[in-house]
Amino acid sequence: MFWVGVAVIVVGLLASIAWHELGHLLPAKRFGVLVTQYMIGFGPSLLSRRRGETEYGLKAIPLGGYIRMVGMFPSEAMLPAGTAARRDPARATGWRRRTRSIAAEAREFSGLEVPAGQEGRTFAALTVPRKLVIMAGGPFANLVLAFVLLAVANIGIGLPAATTSLGAVSTCLPAAGAAECTDADAPSPALAAGLEVGDVIVSWNGVPASDWPTVQAAIRDGGSGPVDVVVDRGGAEVALEVTPSIVEREVLGADGEVTTAPIPVVGITPVEVLERQSLGEVGQTFVAGVGETFRIVVTLPVQLVGVVSSTFGDAEREPGVVGLIGVGRIAGEATSLDTDFGAAGSALTLLQVLSSLNLALFAFNMIPLLPLDGGHIAGALWEGLRRRIARLRGRPDPGPVDVARLLPLTYVVVIALAAMFVLLTVADIVDPLSLA
Repeated sequence: MFWVGVAVIVVGLLASIAWHELGHLLPAKRFGVLVTQYMIGFGPSLLSRRRGETEYGLKAIPLGGYIRMVGMFPSEAMLPAGTAARRDPARATGWRRRTRSIAAEAREFSGLEVPAGQEGRTFAALTVPRKLVIMAGGPFANLVLAFVLLAVANIGIGLPAATTSLGAVSTCLPAAGAAECTDADAPSPALAAGLEVGDVIVSWNGVPASDWPTVQAAIRDGGSGPVDVVVDRGGAEVALEVTPSIVEREVLGADGEVTTAPIPVVGITPVEVLERQSLGEVGQTFVAGVGETFRIVVTLPVQLVGVVSSTFGDAEREPGVVGLIGVGRIAGEATSLDTDFGAAGSALTLLQVLSSLNLALFAFNMIPLLPLDGGHIAGALWEGLRRRIARLRGRPDPGPVDVARLLPLTYVVVIALAAMFVLLTVADIVDPLSLA
């Protein structure tokens, strides 16, 4: 079953990429842009078919996708009078000369892609709002898909929720850090009091047991003194007296740090069931997920430093950023782990992983750097701002933003992305994260 989970994630990732590119393709065609290619993956083509003026295909390396729109960079004719001359490589020296040369070559190549008579169908010729719709269409398609997948998981299947029914009664309370009971360990308070598997807690220390968090709070508030407990056993109520033990356990402090503290422990484990969420609860979970995803993206450099430390040093790898191999491993574990929820539990985890992947595609592509979608969005926003300022000041239209000038930085970003991919691949092999 491990490889079933991996296969589901691979297919799901390809479908998510295809959906992302469709978010670019549909508005581009709607606005009349000439789109020559719609490709899933990179490298040599495995399958391709031309339909109309667009070639649709699947490539060998499934690490992304793209649509090819003609005229991504403005031609020399589209730039204001005098701009091209000022950006002439021959008029600069050193790094500026090389930068201008790269930009000029890119504009020339972009112009060669435009068929005769199709100059009005280039991306660069679009208005700012249409550029924004096209470039934001991909990321927002992933955002919508992420919500749909999460809704299917949390509403259609449900989340694990503890009930007031007992699924296990510990024979003892092992010392902190111990995995199993020994002969030296005393019986657990629950076992000593006569609690049994299948008992349904009715009240604890006089507090009605409406749900499991209420029971936990009653145990915590009761301290180490004897408390009255009422359970439903086979339809009949049974009154018991339980005396919790004070045990050192790891707890989450107010500052978010894990510390050790003495807490009252009984030795009972509740039965868990899959409880369906409401649409409002899904919305709250989704908003929290978007925020957490952006937090990971914003702190990505710090996260990667941590990955380096855990992969090549003695540090423990923290949950967070993970590569494709790691995602596949987690998906495989989700379908192979023996849980109380069976296939439903596996499906729940796979849907949640795919939802998280789409959130990551959304947030990552919104980074305002080329060649990511966010870089083109930032360029369009800057173009709109420049034109508005020019109108307010009564100055000539400054024309489209020449994003070709950012190509040297784009190459740096591409190299950084490749390095990140290699690092995460190595980390997922050497120091993998696990559901356990």
